[in-house]
Order: sequence, then C-alpha cells, then structure tokens
Amino acid sequence: MTYYVYIITNVRNTVLYVGVTNNLQSRVFDHKVKRHPNAFTARYNCNKLVYYEEFGNIDHAIHREKQLKKYHRAWKIELIEKSNKDWIDLSANWYDQKEFELFKKFDK
Repeated sequence: MTYYVYIITNVRNTVLYVGVTNNLQSRVFDHKVKRHPNAFTARYNCNKLVYYEEFGNIDHAIHREKQLKKYHRAWKIELIEKSNKDWIDLSANWYDQKEFELFKKFDK
C-alpha cells in the first residue's frame, strides 16, 4: 500500500497544513468539499494541494509527517518551491465539477 504525506494551503498560500493518508485523491477531495466543517482545513479554507511525498510504509510516512510539522514555515516553503515554485494546485485536474455538485446535493 502507498501512503502520502502532503501539504495543502489556502488560495493566498498563507496557511500550511501537513497531513498523512493512504488515499491522497480521496483525502484532498474531503478538504475541497469541507467534509469535516469544523476541522482546521475547513476553517482556514485549505484546499489546494501544493506538495506530497509517497511512502511504502505507514511508519515512515507518519515519521515524515511529524518531521514536517516541526519544520519552520520557511523550510516548508523552500520544500514546496523546490518542486512547485508557482504553488499550483497539484490536484486541479483530478476531479470533475460534477463530483462536487453531487457531493453538495447528497451530503446533508
């Protein structure tokens, strides 16, 4: 199984959130639709995936997540900009707009 450590941000790139998951596409979708409205990422509108790493072992992924969470903001920015200097949403083409519409319609 593959595990992911990821960083998402808001539109202005002012808030950085580090997370870990075994299904990156599903987890990013959760952030985008604010499936958990009281969560940190929902409150701060973090829904733009700007960085991720893959791991084959959950323990390594969790270790890396903890490591990144301790990083100073400047270090996280440097890490992001090494592979994504323009801070584009790496998940921008993962979903069809209909998926968001269906979620809004049926998630009540």
